[in-house]
Amino acid sequence: EAQLVESGGGLVQSGGSLRLSCATSGFDFFEHAITWFRQAPGKEREAVSCIRPSDSSVYYPRSMEGRFTISVDSAKRTVYLQVNDINPENTAIYSCAATVYYCSAFRREYEYDYWGQGTQVTVAS
Repeated sequence: EAQLVESGGGLVQSGGSLRLSCATSGFDFFEHAITWFRQAPGKEREAVSCIRPSDSSVYYPRSMEGRFTISVDSAKRTVYLQVNDINPENTAIYSCAATVYYCSAFRREYEYDYWGQGTQVTVAS
């Protein structure tokens, strides 16, 4: 059974840093791209960044460039999301998902095969 399990969320003070983890199992890690999403209260879910473990290629939507860093530890089948200089606008549920397609600005949510449950990040001002 495919699983993606997020961790690392919690209450963070503004200006701090956070590293979220997405641990995966049960599917061919190197045949998928992993995307981090976030959904803030009252807003639609949006993609934050994507990485393809097979070649470490990454993609960031223009609105997310410079604000997040995605990385992978292939030996652990885990994808990380680093958030620096965090602020209250980062308050959201962060989740990861896997798709057999390459990272792209045109990737749609229905193209993702597996989803995690998400981890809550709350930023105190």
